[in-house]
Order: sequence, then structure tokens, then C-alpha cells
Amino acid sequence: MLKNVAALLLDEVHPFELGVLCEVFGLDRSDEGLPVHDFAVVSAEGPVLRTHAGFTISTPHGLDRLEEADLIAVPAGSHFMDREYPEEVLDALRRAVDRGARVLSVCSGAYVLGAAGLLDGRRCTTHWRHAAELARRFPRAVVEPDVLYVDEGPVITSAGTAAGIDACLHLVRQAHGPDVANAIARRMVVPPHRDGGQAQYIKRPLPRTACDTVGGTLAWMERHLDQEMTVEQLAAQAHMSPRTFARRFQQETGTTPYRWLLRQRVLLAQHLLETSDETMDAIAGQTGFGNAAALRHQFVKSLGTTPNSYRRTFRGPMSVPEAA
Repeated sequence: MLKNVAALLLDEVHPFELGVLCEVFGLDRSDEGLPVHDFAVVSAEGPVLRTHAGFTISTPHGLDRLEEADLIAVPAGSHFMDREYPEEVLDALRRAVDRGARVLSVCSGAYVLGAAGLLDGRRCTTHWRHAAELARRFPRAVVEPDVLYVDEGPVITSAGTAAGIDACLHLVRQAHGPDVANAIARRMVVPPHRDGGQAQYIKRPLPRTACDTVGGTLAWMERHLDQEMTVEQLAAQAHMSPRTFARRFQQETGTTPYRWLLRQRVLLAQHLLETSDETMDAIAGQTGFGNAAALRHQFVKSLGTTPNSYRRTFRGPMSVPEAA
């Protein structure tokens, strides 16, 4: 059941992520025949809380309000990665899970759940910028940095900002069915479900190496991404034996020539999809994938979304067919 929902706020909460929870669970849409949640904003640190945007929020509800909640949602906040949390807050979250309630984090709110021990042994996620630190701070958590949200039993974690909407609609879909989730999504003017994961939003600059042995070959590879390349050809370009080249390449880049080349081709494809009106076949040719089908296969494998979907996300609807 999902009737009683509490948003748990800590100092310097982010208003947007709180707004997501209020929009999905806090609005009365009974005039449209939609279920109404008993929604409350709960303060974990006094009746008045600061937001990171410079204004304050006041609420009459303290931690005792969490004891009756079916879902406790923790929005993001500033400095959540390196701060400590009141033990009574962590105890309240543990009790909630023990009695069968669900807990949800939006973006860096995952750090609060981690501090309570609720991520131990569970798959989870957070904003891609914070994923490595989440894994370092909570080594027993199984962090998945490329997904929009993870539903792992009673613990649901979501990535940055809009991914919180995805996770909330997922919970509504589970509790009330797809018609209700779709109706709320239409009201919010957002898709009821998004394809892919947050990998498509991660900024990955072209890697550089401080070493000299393969640096020249890397530059050559970047200039010839449209060409077929073998380790033997690359080794000759670097004036090494194939075996020595492969070993040096791994040592200096941390990956294999094939994987490095594939990543650069996907990056170039992303750039062309964002900045040009080229057809998919033309982009496939420029990036060395050969044809639109191969481009699509590698794009989905790397980013979890299709080239056309990526183009629509970052440029808006296009009329270019995927295999034109």
C-alpha cells in the first residue's frame, strides 16, 4: 500500500528534489479520479531548515511523523557526501524498513540511506558525479552509476534531479497501476517512463595520457576514427611489436585499444547527433561503425539508449530516419 508519504528533510535541502516529491505525492488530484496521499514534510533538524538556494522552510512535523509512513523519501541536499547525520534520523529510517515501509532517495539523499546501513548488500544509485564517492564511503553497497533508479526491495534510490521523477512514477505505477502513473505524468508534462540510463548524460572528455610511448598513436587514432584499425596496424604506427604495444597501451590508458577506440567512436557519434543533421548512416560512416545498425547496437550497449532517442533528448524531435 502507498497511502502515507513523508518527505524527510535535512538542513540545506535542495528545493527542486523536494518539489518533485511534493508534485508526485503531495497534490490533491481527486477531481481527476486519482488517489490522494497523506503527505507531510518532516524536518530532521529543527522546525526551520535552510535550503541551498538561500531561503528557509518551516514545518510542524518532526521525526515522530515517520512512524506512520508507508514511504519515506529523502531529497538531495548540499554537502550530503561528507557530513554526519543525527543518529535519531538513521534509527527512524532503520525502524521504517524493519516494519515494512519503503524508503526512497533522490540524488545525494542516497548518502543518508547509506549512513543508516540500508544500502549494505543492495544495488543502488545516485547522481553520476557522486557515484564513486558513494561506493568509497559505503563499500558494502553495490553502486550502479549508469541507471536512472534502482528498486531493491524496500530501498529505492534514484539519480540526479529528473531521475527522482522517474523513481516516484515507478512507485506510483507499482502501487496504483499504470493508468494512475500515466495520468500524473501527463499532468506534470513528463514522460511516464524514460528509456536508457544516466550514462547518456555523463560528460566524458577525451582521455589523454601523460606518457609519450602511445600518445602519438592516440592522437592518430582520434583523427582516423572512420577507418578500420587492427592492433598490428596500431603497433606499426607506434613502431612497436603488437605484443609490446598492447601491453604499453593497457598500462598507459587503463584499457585495451579496442575499448578505447569504441569509446571515442561513441563520443564522436554523440557529438554529431547533438550538433548536426547528418543521417544515421552518415554518422555511422564518420565514426567507423560502418552502418546504422552497427551504430545503434554499440550506442545502446554503451549508453542504454538509441541514437534517435539520444538526438531527440539533446536536440528535440528530428525528422531524420534512423537508417536513412
